[in-house]
Amino acid sequence: MALAPYPMTDTLSPRFYRALSLAFELHGRDRRKGSSVPVLAHLLSVCAIVQQDGGSEDEAIAALLHDSLEDKPELVDEQLLRKRFGAHVLHLVQVATDTPPGWKGGVKPPWRERKQAYIDRIATEPASSLRPTVADKIDNVRAILADLHRVGDKLWKIFKAGKADQLGYYSSCYRAYVKAGASPRLLAQLRSLLEELARVTRHPIELGPSAARVARGRRKANHATARPPTRGRRSPVSPRTKPTERG
Repeated sequence: MALAPYPMTDTLSPRFYRALSLAFELHGRDRRKGSSVPVLAHLLSVCAIVQQDGGSEDEAIAALLHDSLEDKPELVDEQLLRKRFGAHVLHLVQVATDTPPGWKGGVKPPWRERKQAYIDRIATEPASSLRPTVADKIDNVRAILADLHRVGDKLWKIFKAGKADQLGYYSSCYRAYVKAGASPRLLAQLRSLLEELARVTRHPIELGPSAARVARGRRKANHATARPPTRGRRSPVSPRTKPTERG
């Protein structure tokens, strides 16, 4: 059964501010990996990307909490998120999480295993579930580009996987999002950032066709399917000619 999103209104409801308070409680003292940038800045940026793309309040809340299950399992779990914000927000956060469902902390599965499981899961999700996680990738790639300009290739040493694996992961995410039909506007942003990342690193990235091109192909295929069947040969009697009546 589809989970109905809480619609975005001109004024955000108290649910949003409770989510913002929880995000501060969970991540207020944290910094991004290898950086002095607060994690909260990342969460707010992802939330802004979601809202600028027309996301619902549920999607905005999920953007604020998308790292909670993965990074703070000792403080928050699926039951808490469901109770405070509803099943739809919980699902959106789960989609954006690369740890196994129900993970309670401890040693995470190997990097490649987690990332492949995430990409495989995207293929099973409707496009309506992808806005927060695509927004997360947009902000991540922005941060990578900024850090590359700041420290150069030393950046890759802070990650659990090297440059080639990281770039391969992000390009695989992009292709999975395109195939799943995620927001074309967000995918255009992500593609542009990944192309810039390929240029800066001088490392080829396989992105495949753009979201716009895939969407055009789908529309063309749907139009062809919707065409009425081709008529057979026309009758020798013209439809405009009234047959001669027999006496």
